[in-house]
Amino acid sequence: MAEGFLETMAEGSRRRLAKALAVRTIDDMRSMAKDAPPARRIVRSEFDVIAEVKHVSPAEGALSDDTSPEASVAQATTYAGTGAAAISVLTEPDRFGGSLAHLRAVRTAVATPVMRKDFLIDAYQIIEARAHGADGVLVIARILTPSGMQTLIETARDLGMFVLVEGFDGEDLESIAACPAVTGGDDGVLVGLNCRDLSTLQIDPSRFETLAYAFPKGLARVAESGVHVPADAGRVASLGYDVALVGTSLMRSDDPAALLNDLLIAGRQAKGLEA
Repeated sequence: MAEGFLETMAEGSRRRLAKALAVRTIDDMRSMAKDAPPARRIVRSEFDVIAEVKHVSPAEGALSDDTSPEASVAQATTYAGTGAAAISVLTEPDRFGGSLAHLRAVRTAVATPVMRKDFLIDAYQIIEARAHGADGVLVIARILTPSGMQTLIETARDLGMFVLVEGFDGEDLESIAACPAVTGGDDGVLVGLNCRDLSTLQIDPSRFETLAYAFPKGLARVAESGVHVPADAGRVASLGYDVALVGTSLMRSDDPAALLNDLLIAGRQAKGLEA
């Protein structure tokens, strides 16, 4: 099921890519990207949160009643006003209820850097993200060849975008560390560990500790999934993580601003900083 879930997502991405190419060539998309506002860089402190806008989760089901771009903007505006380092916006439509329209609406509404989160498999989709305003992209190592990962990261960096490169286990982190585009020392590259067990879609937070050693040196380490409450943020910060990507708990919270603020306080206090 692990490979099955990711392959299903990648296959859907391939279908959407083919449809997009039938509408606009890569040269057309490059022209759109060139005309987009300049990409914003993440301004980081010692511990940060990338706050996520997603309306549906394959593991948790519906996370909000209103799945419109306007609802995404309202959530993102809360994140931006509370100090999120970046805002992740799902654009995968089939299992996550996202779209490029959600991305574009959020990017227009906030000054915080915005990241396209999807199952990207081709450089065209990186350019497409930039054309719709994205400042950064998620790149999932597991669904790419080493050369494919290199190409996607290089494309994003050439466009001035930041990249979150995601792995699920030690083997993924090894392949990420071996990628020259990752280890070039650019502070626009972050490396994430998603602690979701793809065989069950359940979360295994113990991976944050057991694999903390496996990250490439000198790059920001991102804890993905498994950070729900302030104690979780404090724990991953104490393990050496620099950023937490948090989505489900913020989407479900009655007061996402308070929760985000508490996550930041807990993480920074664990790092020995003033909140």
